[in-house]
Amino acid sequence: MAVLGIDLGGTKMALATFTDDGEKISVNVKPLGNGQGKEVGMMVTTGIETFLSSSLQEGNMIDSIGISIPGIYRHKRGTVWAPNIPGWDDYPLLEEVKAVAGDIPVTIDSDRACYILGEYWKGNARGCQDAIFMAVGTGIGAGILVDGRVLRGSNDIAGATGWMALDRPFRKEYVSCGCYEHHASGEGIAKVAREYLAADKSYSGMLGNKPSEMVTSHDVFAAFKQGDTIAKKVIEEAIVFWGMAIANYVSLFNPQKIILGGGVFGPAVKLIPHITEEAKKWAQPISITQVSIEASGLGTDAGVYGAGYLALKSKPQ
Repeated sequence: MAVLGIDLGGTKMALATFTDDGEKISVNVKPLGNGQGKEVGMMVTTGIETFLSSSLQEGNMIDSIGISIPGIYRHKRGTVWAPNIPGWDDYPLLEEVKAVAGDIPVTIDSDRACYILGEYWKGNARGCQDAIFMAVGTGIGAGILVDGRVLRGSNDIAGATGWMALDRPFRKEYVSCGCYEHHASGEGIAKVAREYLAADKSYSGMLGNKPSEMVTSHDVFAAFKQGDTIAKKVIEEAIVFWGMAIANYVSLFNPQKIILGGGVFGPAVKLIPHITEEAKKWAQPISITQVSIEASGLGTDAGVYGAGYLALKSKPQ
């Protein structure tokens, strides 16, 4: 017997089967391309059908399915809101998956919930009952584990921490993504860099080697590594925002661990000591001495492991 975990992102889908002990049996990663709406739904259901067939042939029959989605899963309706997938405003994913899964149990949850569950199962939050996964990629979100359970809120939106108010005055740019996300997400880092480039007409550094609208967070980190002046300002500003956010998590939830992951905590992993020092300035002084702040133990696999854990917890006993 095996469980199937599916991590659906904005650009790709990872599918993996696991044993009950968390050993990965097989994995497949598929790009979404420019897929949207029902086309992406069909990619999910086709992927499931393929794995059900191949696993049966290999003698590892799948008896539960878990799915991580990049947005909000509405448990009461079985529908998904995913801003990076056009047409998924209230998409009936559970209904479509059940149509191909038959009697196999299906569980769906947000990517941020799955990130912390993956770390809880097989990553750096093992043994923790209270832990937070701060996911910093294109956007920002937090998977929050309290007393061993994911905190979801009254309408499944808990953890949308990209909207944390960490600066003032309010700016119209915060409407679409939130204050924290505007300044310190992957896309936010690029936005802030573009703002500095527009303001500094005398700048002649690395970030000026391409049109400003094409500058990405990867460019900013590369320039930061070379000591670029604007990149240094942008990353130092991001460190302050990351530190303030972590301080707020610590003061609100008193976690054992805060795990930093997502695409930005690739290149930003080396900054964790600086981020921790910033957090210490703002956080509840006792709680901050009791928390461990560290990088994800699963990296880009956190979501698919979390989806696998969802499946494991809902499989027939």
